[in-house]
Amino acid sequence: MSSASVVPETYELRGDQARETLQAYGALTLLKAAFQRLRFADAFSHARSLAYTISLVLVQATIALVGFASAFGSTRASAIVVRIANQIIPGPASNIVTNAVTQARHAGSGHHYTGLIVGLISAIVTTSTLLGQMERGLNRLYGVEVDRPTVQKYRRAATLSIVIGLLTVVAFASLVFGQEIGDSIDNGAINAAWAILRWPLGIALATLAITILYRTSPRRRQPALSWLAYGAALASLFWTASSILLGLFFRYSKGFGQTYGALAGIVAMLVWALLCSVAILYGAAVSAQLEAVRAGNHAPQDPEKVAHSEPLFDAVHLHVATAAR
Repeated sequence: MSSASVVPETYELRGDQARETLQAYGALTLLKAAFQRLRFADAFSHARSLAYTISLVLVQATIALVGFASAFGSTRASAIVVRIANQIIPGPASNIVTNAVTQARHAGSGHHYTGLIVGLISAIVTTSTLLGQMERGLNRLYGVEVDRPTVQKYRRAATLSIVIGLLTVVAFASLVFGQEIGDSIDNGAINAAWAILRWPLGIALATLAITILYRTSPRRRQPALSWLAYGAALASLFWTASSILLGLFFRYSKGFGQTYGALAGIVAMLVWALLCSVAILYGAAVSAQLEAVRAGNHAPQDPEKVAHSEPLFDAVHLHVATAAR
């Protein structure tokens, strides 16, 4: 049960006010309070649910991409999908995507549209479920206990998945295929500039996707994108850092593969997806706590919610103690 305090709606806030509030409150104090809000909102339980659906969406989207290539006769798409997986997914987790590509090739050898149809429908349904779960997690961080009605909730989730999906694809194209794009430009100066700019461009687009998620998912009127960008940038930073560190761990750790054996890829993907989910929710907690501080409510936990839950636990303990007698 979430016991995070309700964040008052101060939707007129902008980025310059976020900077002023951050300077007055202190960055370290904000990070600590945001982590407390994360705990009080039971966000780690939501992160575990998100990790499962992220892993499932990744495999389904891979099958849909390879199915699309098989349906229209393109053979390079499979190699491109494998390359993306090897660059953005750390360690043995990328093997799951590689195996999915191989399976999709075999499935599409005799039925050209099977992989495309099954993968696409499954990915859309699972992505909508993922964003519906994301709305619930973000609501609890802001102290909102009731989600949108079911139809409205998943209609919004389906629309949001398209917008965020497009931004994510462009961001990955900049980061993963940026060198090839630069080589196609017949200008030395522009090519050199692009080699540097493609990294901040990709990270900026990923941050924008997360910012839009923060802006549209919670069931409340949110501040401006410039305000929410602080938490989104932090989420992107944590996601990038965790992916790099996890990749280094998988590369140099011999015990991991020996311990999990054939299950190493599944475990690695779930761990990576869990860290990504925690990073996104923690960035939202930072934005929520910063807004709460601006409104004068510094406490990340609501004492009334804790007080209301105590009689329930007392009754359970009394029943257990009576039964023991």
